[in-house]
Amino acid sequence: MAGAINSVAGGGTLVSFPALIWLGLNSVAANATSTVAIWPGTLGSAWGYRRELAAAEARFRILIVPSLIGGITGALLLRWTPPSLFDKLVPFLILFATLLFMAQEPVQRMLKTGNAESHKSTKWLIGAILFQLGVGIYGGYFGAGIGILMLAALSILGLHDIHEMNSLKVIFGGTINGIAAVYFIYAGMVEWPYVLIMAVGAILGGYLGAGTARKLGRTAVRRIVIAIGLGMAVSLFVKKY
Repeated sequence: MAGAINSVAGGGTLVSFPALIWLGLNSVAANATSTVAIWPGTLGSAWGYRRELAAAEARFRILIVPSLIGGITGALLLRWTPPSLFDKLVPFLILFATLLFMAQEPVQRMLKTGNAESHKSTKWLIGAILFQLGVGIYGGYFGAGIGILMLAALSILGLHDIHEMNSLKVIFGGTINGIAAVYFIYAGMVEWPYVLIMAVGAILGGYLGAGTARKLGRTAVRRIVIAIGLGMAVSLFVKKY
């Protein structure tokens, strides 16, 4: 499901993370394991957007730097966070990510109105770097919902072609999750049997499940993701509070 959802609408983490919680992993292990398991799908997405990436301006590559720094910083914060504290934060993080997911399409429509020429100054570039650093920290720490935040960061630089924005979002998101995944593996935070099973499922879901997801339609898929996210948030709020 996560692979198919990511290929159509994004937001697969809102399925994979709760699945690991339901299987009995603590929230920190579930988050780390989900990040590592879902990351291979980034490669397929990057290949799919190769034309847009080739056409993107070189100045956007600078955002890889704050993505790396933020990703490893967020991963370190997760490593230092006691599972009991992270358990209390998870309902808020899932609710926040779900609300971001709900706002994705309206924000995308709004971002199409950006004026690229007025946002090429050094001031706008610095603002985008700082914003992306914050996105990277959040992404390395939890991850769900970073796509819409990165679209906002790219809008700071004046992009208005949503396909180009999505292509860069894939690269920056892959960078954030990739460096976090490397650290999670190094720190021994990953449950490998789940990673191997979920990675295969995510790849197959992205390849085979995308057709079914497209038949359902983007709106139906988004509603399913939102329902799962809100349901998970409510259930955890009831359980923890």
